[in-house]
Amino acid sequence: MASRLLWASRAASYLRISVFHRGFASVVKDLKYLDSHEWVKVEGNSATVGITDHAQDHLGDVVYVELPEVGAPVSHGSSFGAVESVKATSDINSPISGKVVEVNEELNSSPGLINSSPYDKGWIIKVEVSNSGELNSLMDADKYTKFCEEEDGSH
Repeated sequence: MASRLLWASRAASYLRISVFHRGFASVVKDLKYLDSHEWVKVEGNSATVGITDHAQDHLGDVVYVELPEVGAPVSHGSSFGAVESVKATSDINSPISGKVVEVNEELNSSPGLINSSPYDKGWIIKVEVSNSGELNSLMDADKYTKFCEEEDGSH
């Protein structure tokens, strides 16, 4: 599939036909975002964490996810695992401090869920929140969208 897309893109370039590239990745309104492209959804004292559609799009096909242990502490802005793709390996940072209460075990056998469903089936960890005030330092959907557009424009 990828080779067909590459061929089509090269053919279009050769023929000087403009090619519609994938638009900006989806951003979910009700989530908060870290500048390293992780999202968090907080419900009461529980937070679900994953990587954004923008991040998975830049990573390419995810082939492995390093998950933390249940019970492990996570800190706002600090790494708790890694995502390995065909292009690169990237740390996963926590948008919120707390204790890991659940990990998405399905990612062990199906890491591609991060690509196909980053905000739903591709969640990474659930955390018992220890400091909800940290949410104030995160970006909302509008700020995150602008952040990504500026970041992509600088590359």
